[in-house]
Amino acid sequence: MTYKMDKRERAARFRNRLQQALENSRMSQSALAKTIGVERSTISQLLNGQDARLPNAHVVGECAAVLNVSADWLLGLTDMPQQAGDLLRTSFAMPKAARAAADEEIFNWHQEAAGYKIRHVPATLPDMLKIRGVLRWEYASHFEGSPDDVIAAYEERLELLKGRGSDYEIALPKHEIDSFAAGTGYYHGLSADVRRAQLETLLEVYDEVFPSLRIFLFDAKRIFSAPITVFGPLLSAVYIGQSYIVFRDSDRVKLLTHHFDTLIREAEVDARAIPAYLNTLIRQFF
Repeated sequence: MTYKMDKRERAARFRNRLQQALENSRMSQSALAKTIGVERSTISQLLNGQDARLPNAHVVGECAAVLNVSADWLLGLTDMPQQAGDLLRTSFAMPKAARAAADEEIFNWHQEAAGYKIRHVPATLPDMLKIRGVLRWEYASHFEGSPDDVIAAYEERLELLKGRGSDYEIALPKHEIDSFAAGTGYYHGLSADVRRAQLETLLEVYDEVFPSLRIFLFDAKRIFSAPITVFGPLLSAVYIGQSYIVFRDSDRVKLLTHHFDTLIREAEVDARAIPAYLNTLIRQFF
């Protein structure tokens, strides 16, 4: 049922929000009046009047434009003060994606979400859990500088996880870890010694940080996911290769959170069973 606001309540809300917008902009009543082309007394009356009258659409629109808020917000039609263009720019973006997730933008998103649960579906094995041998094999040809910088960035991310800055849930296609252990597909050519060391290190890290880190393995033949990361309630990023599609509006963040939670519910290997599964792979392939 749609709530119908009384005209006196709407007028009172307009006065309060106009005052709030003035204070936020640090603009005086006189400056606002001069900028929109009305008498100062008009602005004073808008702020201090007690009747139920609202200004005409022109005055409302000019006030909104000068104070960088939306007219709908001033009139109590929305709780989001941003103008439509600003809302679109802040709710959706497509920043460029580096080959690895160690770029500054990803790091800033992790910092912004400190204290929140981070949900992650990686494109390969989770980068911050990879050992140096895997990172050197995988990324050396993608960077002009030394891959040591990239490795250091991942190790710093892992230290943040160990410091319990955020809880991590990682949903990984089961075939990804199986292929890694077997050295097939994407991982063809990676030595058996490095692959075994990676699995053993993953076991050690998991034992150290669980349950702050929880990994789930799902069957990609039954349920599919593109690589995504959901940074608490703040933002979500879909990795498409050369760019990220980034959403900050709550509806889309909630939608991708629900998608991730579905992967967890449908997981074939639960977080508590990960050590046993990794040990099984080590016995099978090494």
